[in-house]
Amino acid sequence: MNEKEFFYELGKIVYQIDGIYESYVRNSYINSPNLLWILYSLNDDKEHSQKQICDDWDIPRSTANTIIKELEEKKYISLHQIKGKRRELNILLTKNGKEYANNLLKDLYSREKEVYKMINNPEETLKILNDLVSKLQIISKGEKI
Repeated sequence: MNEKEFFYELGKIVYQIDGIYESYVRNSYINSPNLLWILYSLNDDKEHSQKQICDDWDIPRSTANTIIKELEEKKYISLHQIKGKRRELNILLTKNGKEYANNLLKDLYSREKEVYKMINNPEETLKILNDLVSKLQIISKGEKI
């Protein structure tokens, strides 16, 4: 296998995985993939800023802002000032937001749990993928590895 074949196969795999999650969105009560990834990230019981979510999930800031405002209006999230950061807020699910996220994501979590059990070495898989992303980011900036 050469580099062209490798990245061709990698591209297919990445888009197939993305397509599986897109299909889940289409067949659920979630109205956009971006809402899925925002709820997914917030539902880990950790603090996240809008900037962090946008960077982690490659969601445009304006799109995330719209979704976050909608979630706040529905009282699914609360926003809290981050100490030392004037314009950045932590986003936390409220009790109702946690129930909403768990309800929308429970079937997805169940499917992921089944797949996880079938992966031989999940930590090594993530390490390899993260290493690949890091190298691609360096190269895409025109830097040398």
